[in-house]
Amino acid sequence: MDIKAFKMDGLGNDFVIIDNREKVTNLSKEQIIRICDRNFIGCDQLILIEKNKASDARLKFFNSDGGESGACGNGTRCVADLISKEKNNKTIILTTQSGNLKSEILGNNLVTTEIGNAKIKWNEIPLSNESNTKNLNIKIIDLNNKEHFGGTAVNVGNPHIIFFVDNLDDFDVSKIGPQIENHNMFPEKCNVTIAEVLNKNLIKVKVWERGAGLTKACGTAACATAFASKLNNLTENNTDIEFENGKLSIFIDKKDSIHMKGPVSEIKEISIKL
Repeated sequence: MDIKAFKMDGLGNDFVIIDNREKVTNLSKEQIIRICDRNFIGCDQLILIEKNKASDARLKFFNSDGGESGACGNGTRCVADLISKEKNNKTIILTTQSGNLKSEILGNNLVTTEIGNAKIKWNEIPLSNESNTKNLNIKIIDLNNKEHFGGTAVNVGNPHIIFFVDNLDDFDVSKIGPQIENHNMFPEKCNVTIAEVLNKNLIKVKVWERGAGLTKACGTAACATAFASKLNNLTENNTDIEFENGKLSIFIDKKDSIHMKGPVSEIKEISIKL
């Protein structure tokens, strides 16, 4: 099987995008895992573009472990850029499990996407039992063997937990990430972010993504972190979230809807032989 696809990334958070609007490619879980494998093609997430009458397209997201994900912020921005070039339109509406997401193409490879409202009730995250989502009091241990308790849970299309710490470099996210992702508090697992607030407008983060592992950037994690930070009175409505390769700018409007702005890469056409 020879599949035409696209490769794109947002701050190094990379995707293989397959357009299923004209010709449908049915992939098994094993084939998805193979495409995402960095010894083959390699990506954090695989995205399928499907026909949709009510919007420009419907998106399906799959993590590198083959499981489906409800939301992917950077992936949505990348596909919005791809479809905007095809339709010659600066406003793109894409349907996801989280609803219709509106993106604006700003030029200079910058795209902003409205992710919508965060959910903070325990059963919306979801958590396994009723808890204070602002502080789950979950323990993480730093490189100096010191215990830290906390964690704010937020759902922005997928479940996230954010730990605010004094020094990001004191924490090994590749060790903490899988432990917290699989914590019994999260029946659907979760994305894990360790965050250091540098000032009122800047937060530095490291992210472990549910089903994908350590990623260079994560759009929904940026949105969840900015929202959780505002919730804890650490930042206000405008916050930059700094990843390894650059920043995403998050704006929370008067209706508490979250907007994410950042760069997308050039579009690379690839051929996948399965």
